[in-house]
Amino acid sequence: MLLEDEEKFEEEETDSEEANDESPVEVSEEEESKEVGNVIEGVEEGIKGGLGETEIGSEIKNSFLDYAMSVIVSRALPDARDGFKPVHRRIIYGMAAMGMYPDKPFKKSARIVGDVMGKYHPHGDSAIYGTMARLAQDFAMRYTLVDGHGNYGSQDGDEPAAMRYTEARLSKLSLEMVKDMNKDTVDFMDTYDGEGKEPQVLPARFPNLLVNGSSGIAVGMATNIPPHNLKETISACQALLKNPELTPLDLMVNYMHGPDFPGGGLIVGRSGIKKYFETGQGVVKVRGKYSIEENNGRTSIVFTEVPYMVNKKELAKKIVELADNKVIEGISSINDYSSHKIGTRFQIDLKKGANVEIVLNHLFKYTKLQDSFAVNILALDNGAPKVLNVKQALTIYNKFQCEVIERRTKFDLNKAQNRRHILDGLLLAIDNIDEVISIIRSTKNPDEASTKLIERFGFTDVQTKAILDMKLQRLTGLERDKLSAEDAQLVQDCNRYQQILSDSGLLKEVVYNELEEVKNKYGDERKTEISDIEFSEADEDLIEDEEVLIALTQDGYIKRMSTDEFRIQNRGGIGVIGMTTKQDDVVSIMTHSRTKIDVLFFTNLGKVYRIRGYQIPEGGRTGKGLPVVNLLKLGEGERVLSIISATDYDEGKYLFFATKNGIVKRTKAEEFKLIRTDGKIAISLNEGDSLIDVKMTDGSAIICLAASSGKVCTFYETDVRTMGRSAAGVKGITLDGAQVVGCSTSLEGAKILAISENGYGKITEGTKYRLTSRGSKGVMTMKVTDKVGGLVTIKAVDGDENILIITAEGTVMKTSLTQLPEAGRATQGVRVIRLKDGEHISSIAIEKNAEKVIEEAKEEEKNIVKEKNVDNSLNELLSRAKEDYEEDSQEEDSDDESEEQD
Repeated sequence: MLLEDEEKFEEEETDSEEANDESPVEVSEEEESKEVGNVIEGVEEGIKGGLGETEIGSEIKNSFLDYAMSVIVSRALPDARDGFKPVHRRIIYGMAAMGMYPDKPFKKSARIVGDVMGKYHPHGDSAIYGTMARLAQDFAMRYTLVDGHGNYGSQDGDEPAAMRYTEARLSKLSLEMVKDMNKDTVDFMDTYDGEGKEPQVLPARFPNLLVNGSSGIAVGMATNIPPHNLKETISACQALLKNPELTPLDLMVNYMHGPDFPGGGLIVGRSGIKKYFETGQGVVKVRGKYSIEENNGRTSIVFTEVPYMVNKKELAKKIVELADNKVIEGISSINDYSSHKIGTRFQIDLKKGANVEIVLNHLFKYTKLQDSFAVNILALDNGAPKVLNVKQALTIYNKFQCEVIERRTKFDLNKAQNRRHILDGLLLAIDNIDEVISIIRSTKNPDEASTKLIERFGFTDVQTKAILDMKLQRLTGLERDKLSAEDAQLVQDCNRYQQILSDSGLLKEVVYNELEEVKNKYGDERKTEISDIEFSEADEDLIEDEEVLIALTQDGYIKRMSTDEFRIQNRGGIGVIGMTTKQDDVVSIMTHSRTKIDVLFFTNLGKVYRIRGYQIPEGGRTGKGLPVVNLLKLGEGERVLSIISATDYDEGKYLFFATKNGIVKRTKAEEFKLIRTDGKIAISLNEGDSLIDVKMTDGSAIICLAASSGKVCTFYETDVRTMGRSAAGVKGITLDGAQVVGCSTSLEGAKILAISENGYGKITEGTKYRLTSRGSKGVMTMKVTDKVGGLVTIKAVDGDENILIITAEGTVMKTSLTQLPEAGRATQGVRVIRLKDGEHISSIAIEKNAEKVIEEAKEEEKNIVKEKNVDNSLNELLSRAKEDYEEDSQEEDSDDESEEQD
């Protein structure tokens, strides 16, 4: 209107000037002032009528809501159907429209960006190029959708080269995103300038939302979806097609186990996975994969995989900063040897004497070598943002795929029917070819020929056009046979299309089969492993309850093994446990347990930690295991000295403690039922004291305390009254300057093994040790002399085990106890190991037969069952006796009443 008024005003002004060109009219000041006033008044009325007034708060609110919805719907959040934001969709569609298929040559990225920006996406070129580059980065995308040629950056923060240098084309998998788009499978809309069309969503033959994930910050909300394995995700889709009643937990356990990051890594625990599978939100902990390498006496921690999108350059800077500030100690150097040829190799060299386990624990605690991925599956469903759990996301995709297949089938049916219609006309024309040719020859033009053919044979306009366009070679008999065969095939196709459209089950079967094709063609194995470490107890329904052996080495490596591994090899007994350890490392503790019961860890500092059996990492019979500090929050100088499997917390079970300074304590096992994973005080220690050992007893065991002076104090455990968990205990043995070096019970073995620090040892029958009172000095078990040295420890044994002797200098010797002769109680024994000058024994470990450990545990379980059966039998006898007594009493009362009546 404004433009029209201006043009009209200019025309009137021109006409006025032409009319008054020769005799201009002078205007007085009074008239001019009046005219200006009218103009101002008109402008004011125009402002009031055209613009109006509004409340600024309301205007800001409405404008911000419009902006927020624009960002949410048109920029930041992916569509649940194809997993794309608008810019990703436009890039893939634009490249497909340009014919940039995998079998075509690469084209400059600048050309792609310009085409997408000019036709579909009216935003900055740098934003479009950055998005396209990410689609080509194999460290960011689990399955790349753009095949990049040139420098597309790195995980260490290196930016891609300028778009004028790099080239690109579609990857093979991205073709599945646009397949059958020309068959009316999706709706199109006008581009931003109205000159073209673009798809509202891509057909997406695989569930891209979960396969490649997505991240984005909208207004007041954000999405963060991890990538998943293509094979697993499609299997979950197929399972839902077959059985829509499956729960998210069913999908997690049987089909789609969790995130699968392009760089691999190790997911720690399943509780976060379970949570986001069920709610759409959860936190997944990801840890780098590492190995310990020994080279020229130096230890290195080598990470071959790091958590998703962790910048190794920034990681190295952070570790150096923490090392300089003494937060992490023991690191000498950091080197990144990563390359395209060998992959990731991030090496951390340690100082001599550094504790590898503690360094690892601090690296995971303070750096991105253990990172958290906060999952929030927020996507657009029917144009509205919605948090989806995994089942809902897959269900939306399946529904969309059914719609795509239905629309494609309708398109194919319509096309086949149209073609059949034309073939019907061609076949009729060929059958009456002489008459058709005669009619055509007799007409003056095509329009007249078409009219006469329609009048004579009842052809339609489409059929007559096809007949008039038909080449003469189609008149041969062979060509007619081809047309007949094509018509017969089209009849079959039409029937199949109609069956698909009329049967939802058949439609789902088509979707299922096409998903199977994509899975077989592009599916691969998982890159990210999932560990059961740090499970929450809520996840126990995912764990199978099975028997296991738990082994801990002298240097602190732990693992659990299925007992089945040893039973399979049962051919005269396997002798010793098979466990690969570091050089000079030996298995110090081995105990029988189950995956679904508590395992208690007691340390030298008097603390106790509790974890479930399944939380201990599983390893093969020859596996090395995992540092125990990765499971327990151990402090500096803290080490595990006893592992007890709490099969139950019955009132009849006790824990017996012995300390270095001769203090003992007996506590009911049930006191340790509610121990936190970060540990609690198991016994209060005096300054300078430390815990030596903890034993599980039945309440009636005989205790043997050994002192470094060579004396043993033997007494009934009932001599020690029951105390609370955090109590300090009572005196167990008088030491006279010595210290307690060992504790054994009558439940562990019938014989006592004694080893001295200078390499002497002996085995003595337990019956040769007379009972003494608690707190006494005890009796001599080994004559301590300069030649023999002080007593290192005692162990209750059966006599057929192997013994591992460890010296303070790190030498390890293994021998069988069958080679040691039995000796009297107060003898010095025989030489077990010949030591160098100045060398002495620091500790020993009993290497038990794995099958024997299992058998002992089974026997103990049988005894418990027998005791319970005896108790039940006694209760039953008492109950019957009570019933008999009551019946007899009733009969006597009845007899008394009869006598009174008589």
